Amino acid sequence: MSSETRNDAAPQPMSNKKFLAIWAPILALLAIIVLVANIGLNVASGWVASQFGTGTYEVNSPEKAAGWDTEYYKADYDTIEDVDKASRDVVQEIAGEGIVLAKHEGNALPLAKGAKVTMFGAAAADPVYGGAGSGSVDTSTAVDPRTGLENAGFKINESVFDTISAFTAETRRGYIEMDLPDKSTYNIGELPVAQYEAQKASFGEYNDAALVFIGRPGGEGGDLNTSMEGWDDNYTEGQHQLELNKDEQDMIALAAENFDNVIVLVNASTTLEMGLVQDNPNVDSVLLIGSPGATGFNAVGEVLSGEINPSGRTVDVWAADFTKDPTFVNFGDFKYDGIEVSYPASALESVASNATVTSDAPFVNYQEGIYIGYRYYETAAAEGFINYDDAVVYPFGHGLSYTDFEWEIAGSDLGAVDGQISVDVKVTNTGDAPGKDVVELFYSAPYTKGGIEKSEVVLGGFAKTGVIEPGKSETVNVTFNVEDMASYDYETEKAYVLEAGDYDITVQTDSHNVAEGTKALTYTVDQSVVYSGDNKRSTDESEVTNRFDDVSEAFTDTPAEGKILNMSRADFAGTFPTAPSGDLLKATDAIKAGFAPYDAKAAADAFDGKAPVTDKDTDLTLVDLRGLPYDDPKWDELLNKLTIDEMTTMLLNGAYETGALVSIAKPRAVDLDGPAGFSSFINASVNGTAFPSEYLIAQTWNVEMAAKMGEMLGNESMFKDVSGWYAPAMNLHRSPFAGRNFEYYSEDPFLSGAMATAASNGAASKGLYTTLKHFALNDQEANRVNNGIATWANEQTIREVYLKPFEMAVKDIEMKVPYVADENGTIAETTVGSTAIMSSFNRIGTTWAGGSKALMTDVLRGEWGFEGFAISDFNLYRYMNPNQSIEAGTDLTLTFAPSKSFDDTKSAYAQTNIRNATHNILFTVANSNAMNGFAPGATVTYTPPMWRYIQIGASAVLGLGLIAGTALVVRRVRKHSAK
Repeated sequence: MSSETRNDAAPQPMSNKKFLAIWAPILALLAIIVLVANIGLNVASGWVASQFGTGTYEVNSPEKAAGWDTEYYKADYDTIEDVDKASRDVVQEIAGEGIVLAKHEGNALPLAKGAKVTMFGAAAADPVYGGAGSGSVDTSTAVDPRTGLENAGFKINESVFDTISAFTAETRRGYIEMDLPDKSTYNIGELPVAQYEAQKASFGEYNDAALVFIGRPGGEGGDLNTSMEGWDDNYTEGQHQLELNKDEQDMIALAAENFDNVIVLVNASTTLEMGLVQDNPNVDSVLLIGSPGATGFNAVGEVLSGEINPSGRTVDVWAADFTKDPTFVNFGDFKYDGIEVSYPASALESVASNATVTSDAPFVNYQEGIYIGYRYYETAAAEGFINYDDAVVYPFGHGLSYTDFEWEIAGSDLGAVDGQISVDVKVTNTGDAPGKDVVELFYSAPYTKGGIEKSEVVLGGFAKTGVIEPGKSETVNVTFNVEDMASYDYETEKAYVLEAGDYDITVQTDSHNVAEGTKALTYTVDQSVVYSGDNKRSTDESEVTNRFDDVSEAFTDTPAEGKILNMSRADFAGTFPTAPSGDLLKATDAIKAGFAPYDAKAAADAFDGKAPVTDKDTDLTLVDLRGLPYDDPKWDELLNKLTIDEMTTMLLNGAYETGALVSIAKPRAVDLDGPAGFSSFINASVNGTAFPSEYLIAQTWNVEMAAKMGEMLGNESMFKDVSGWYAPAMNLHRSPFAGRNFEYYSEDPFLSGAMATAASNGAASKGLYTTLKHFALNDQEANRVNNGIATWANEQTIREVYLKPFEMAVKDIEMKVPYVADENGTIAETTVGSTAIMSSFNRIGTTWAGGSKALMTDVLRGEWGFEGFAISDFNLYRYMNPNQSIEAGTDLTLTFAPSKSFDDTKSAYAQTNIRNATHNILFTVANSNAMNGFAPGATVTYTPPMWRYIQIGASAVLGLGLIAGTALVVRRVRKHSAK
């Protein structure tokens, strides 16, 4: 057989061309996988670490420190389980003291023990425990309303409750999806009355009371709706989300027809229009229960049963018609015409998107000035502009009791102008039930028409009694500085001014009513005092003067084209706010310039200083600086050791932590949200006890309650290795529609500041620093991250109203810092003030708050004496430039690199700012509980997390496989090429 016809001939080898066509792409893909995986893991190392671990840091103390007590802060409990249990008890205590009895007719409350009741309202089965977003909390183990009532001994109408439960399981109430307005919903979600009527047969057995729950949610990233058009089947013209809709009105009417005792419980952390309920003679009582957290509904049951006598007070004025409030027309979505701003992409964005993005320019005008909340309603009534009884349902500071009290001014000391006003008030329980009361002290400053704007009354101080038995009395003292009554004159003196004249000091039951049996005290200032130059107020570190002229210049006292008209007490009718129109919608050249991207090169070129020393050896480590002053020379020595890369890595990876710096033995310090207890977007395992909303905490009017919360968070931090807390949140309830009101205390700056200070001092007792937020004027959610909303307010408004709570906290927070004072391990103690603050998304005028040197340095550090670090709000947005922030005084970037990067790390200016920012962070961490276990001279050994070893191992295996495969391919190609 010839060779041409053989069937078993040997197969011919694959050609090189075909062989390479198969194996070259495989090897190339393997190389890409190795390269991309390693780059990706390194780029996203901060986020990966947050999910899979950061590694461990072993503290190596010197031999001489053996036996030293370096546990600077100690928990009050043995286990985290003990802390959790105690925290839940505190939640219940806070809720019990914060619930407001707003209406009380015919002694309808308390109910008899064992009463049989019928619950109404979707919130009875689907309650509002808190709010959505970073202030949300884990409510998986929370006590629900029914359980809270049953725990208090009440019997529940199961037929009606089951109907409500079935409905709410299928029908979700409106919900704020953070920063996703197209996905947020605003339906009230109440049962149609027919579903209740179908259960009327069950009413008879459970007719001791109808308990009607009215709920409203809140959430970060979106506001409540000022128009329910499209969200309510029974929409009526002008209807908004904070008034009772038809379903709710029908439900209350049905309850009133079938029950002799109707109790309405408002489960919300913002005000509602309650006039229909208050004026309804068939509604006997109203309880404002807020958002009560993990165990607060137990307290609701105790209030209803009389085990707790309600002593809460309102933290906002409850107006009758929100559309007539001066803020209403200037709240929401406003954008300038004729402006487009392009921002460069971050290093991460530029990989996947265009190098620039064009944005519009939103804004909001605080045309009402200082006249928000009760400051407006009390002043407008005094000027005859409104009828108070028609305009207000519940005054600010309002709250009733199951007993009665009488007040008597038992003594007073009206000190010198540079002194204090002190008033003793004797409170006597004249009823037949034990209870607590709140003493509220207001002042009225002399007002000259056309002069400095002044509210008719301003809260100057308050105190809460303990439990007073019937027939017994307690005397409380309320004290404040005379200089606190000064008003800010931004137009003439550019300073705080205590004007000459008579100041009335009144003991009141709320913002409108002077306590019966008391009369005003008169404090006379003979000659006006201007706090300028060397004549500073006693609490100021440096002269207070205008810092925001660029913002104030947008306002005018008389109508002028293109200017925002200040609302004035001199002419409420002629200056009442209007929605922006005409020239106020046009972006001027100054506004366009203000929205322009930050120019890091221009800033660097204007600097004539020298670059700081870096990478210089020293034996100092961070703990050696604990307890030393901020300006101690040793700080320079320590900072000199760090490299720019080390500092930059820490500054750009500030999401929920400050990173470790092994070279100076700085440990990783964990920081967590949020205002209602520890929470985290990125690690649910750290979520802690769900505390009541700040709204309900403030309703206690008891700083001891806020302090208890802080102490419990401090104890929790001991077991969870947490050193910083993104709280308290201290913006104001400028509008009841603000979605984040549940996170904030009040419309009143003094009440807010007092509560925040107390909570912070409680946390500080365990070395937990608080990050006061959001600094400042972050009072609505609409457009908050859409290029940074430009917020316009004159400087008096900025200082007297919106900065005031932050000022109080910065000046009054104190953290005791135990430290090793000598070579023998002697423990000494010093005190530091507030050491952390968070800037806000919005702009003040056109300057991003976090990039405002006027705010973050001149006011915060210069005038108030703040020593510590400032962090941005979550920095995912292009207008929030890290170079701009460290120049202004916002040190840490709340994000993961490289979602943000520095435009400049090479110039002397940038390096100086990087060093200053690092100093601020290190000062805070050195004096916190992060240094527990560190003795002077301690070093840190770092062990990478397991995922890093897996990365290295997998990369090595794949790399070796790539090398081996490449070698085999090359050998094969050469072999067959030679044939």
